[in-house]
Amino acid sequence: MFEIIFLIAITLYFIQVFVFSVFIRKKFPKLKDEELPTATIIVAARNEEENILRCIQSLDKCEYPDGKLEIVIVDDNSTDNTFNIVEEYIRGKEKFKLIKTEKQFDNIKGKANAIANGIENSSGEIILTTDADCIVHPKWAKTLASYYTEDVGMVCGYTNQTTDSLFSTIQSIDFLYLMSVAAGTMNLKKPTSCIGNNMSYRRKVYEEVGGYQALPFSVTEDFQLLMAVNKLGKYQIIYPMDKNALVTSNACKDVKSLYWQKKRWGVGGWEAPPFAFMVMGTGWFTHACIVLSPFFFSLNVFYFIFVKLLLDYFLLKHIHN
Repeated sequence: MFEIIFLIAITLYFIQVFVFSVFIRKKFPKLKDEELPTATIIVAARNEEENILRCIQSLDKCEYPDGKLEIVIVDDNSTDNTFNIVEEYIRGKEKFKLIKTEKQFDNIKGKANAIANGIENSSGEIILTTDADCIVHPKWAKTLASYYTEDVGMVCGYTNQTTDSLFSTIQSIDFLYLMSVAAGTMNLKKPTSCIGNNMSYRRKVYEEVGGYQALPFSVTEDFQLLMAVNKLGKYQIIYPMDKNALVTSNACKDVKSLYWQKKRWGVGGWEAPPFAFMVMGTGWFTHACIVLSPFFFSLNVFYFIFVKLLLDYFLLKHIHN
């Protein structure tokens, strides 16, 4: 009986991985450099003195047509040296702007409120967001912005994580799998998730949904915005697999911080559409069978586990490459 259940799980998982593999490869038209719209990069930072310099140094290297890019750093009431580090680095750099979170919008707080402040104090047609502990590819901004053809409202990119230990490497592999799910479902026109450290959207689309202040409060504000844009039903939301749009973030330092990260994502995930639960449920079901396999072990069960690992390997290897 267990073998039959496991076979069903593996079959569903195979279909899912095959579909994702097709749609993560989907190609999208791009604008030429001279057609790129104006863009604003927004970074919300709170007590990020250990990370912020590396972040803004990478942003400073972003390639973009002259006069069309601004970078807004929002100091979200930091109590450490974050503000001073940014202020010192950006002195004399016209494309940078440093502000503090002074306005409290209704119904939002924390990072969403800081980003809303940044958007209000910026002018770019395309808004790109990343986090203070991230490093972006030099062509990141230009690459994401290039996908904004006429009916595109939101473009997301891949994020990997630093891999300087076994613990961080495991997190990076998990991250790649989550990115493949997000990209596959989004390009299937069934968006289930996104990540705010590599995300962009048109200003007019953001304003059309009413901004973060018009959305229900959530610990995953990026997901709420994704769902609101998708609900409009008139803009493409795409997730191109483009190495030039890569962002690298720090992995969690310990199990405790990883737990709180997953808990926050899990709480936000409860607001996902039914399709997302079906997709993630297939993975959970398959993994549950693997966990239980020692109690029902047989040669067939071994084959099923081998097939599952092989599927994951080819999916993640393609994305990694």
